[in-house]
Amino acid sequence: MQFAADFDDAVLGSALPHGVEAALREAGALRHEPERAMASLMRAQRLAPDHPAVLIALYRHHFYGHRLRCARDIARKALAVGAAALGLPVVWREVPAHSLPGARHDARTRFYLFTLKGYAYLSLRLRDLREAAEALALLRALDPQDCVGGALLEAARRRALAPPPDDDSDIAAYVQLTGSAAWAALP
Repeated sequence: MQFAADFDDAVLGSALPHGVEAALREAGALRHEPERAMASLMRAQRLAPDHPAVLIALYRHHFYGHRLRCARDIARKALAVGAAALGLPVVWREVPAHSLPGARHDARTRFYLFTLKGYAYLSLRLRDLREAAEALALLRALDPQDCVGGALLEAARRRALAPPPDDDSDIAAYVQLTGSAAWAALP
């Protein structure tokens, strides 16, 4: 990855190649016009396809536009970019399930962990429960101190899998936990 040396700055939006910053600013200004914003994001992606700031902008564009499958595709790409920066296998399923140092302060590690959390969240929203469970299991192994808050997402996943209550008095609480409102409340 060409940004590996400056990855920390790249995650924060620095070290942008010429023209990328302007394209990202334009996309932000056009966020209420999704097609025009996407054109600007595509221009940024052509100029810096592996830059973390570009991937984050694309992810957010798709996520807030409710294009969850597209957002998850971007998350996969961002996982590969983050893994390369950390010297990990680029396929997240091949990453050894061992604690990653730097979960509290290292930009590369946090980028990877938050991306994995976002990937798991999107998998939950897309009802790809097996994928979500596997991503969350890896997240727990990589971040055993729960620095990025994966435990909350895992708790929501487990609640969604719980069988409905037998007692009528608990049905309202069950619907609230497992209904669309519960998914909307997730990070």
